[in-house]
Amino acid sequence: MGLIAWLIIGGLAGWIAGNIMRGGGFGILPNIGVGIVGAVIGGFLFRLLGLQAGGFIGSLVTATVGAVVLLWIISKVRQR
Repeated sequence: MGLIAWLIIGGLAGWIAGNIMRGGGFGILPNIGVGIVGAVIGGFLFRLLGLQAGGFIGSLVTATVGAVVLLWIISKVRQR
């Protein structure tokens, strides 16, 4: 997958996760960062569960799930 696709999927996944967890996105660059880190986390979690997602939609779902998990962990750490 090319760099442009990574940025698009990262931005969309970060925006979707921000809307799910906070009710709004973070801005374009933070959304991309959250989405890319979320893609790594989501890929790891999907592999652990034996799941596989391919294509643009599969990558977007994987990145969004990972981004939601990332934002949930961040919210728990900030509560302490």
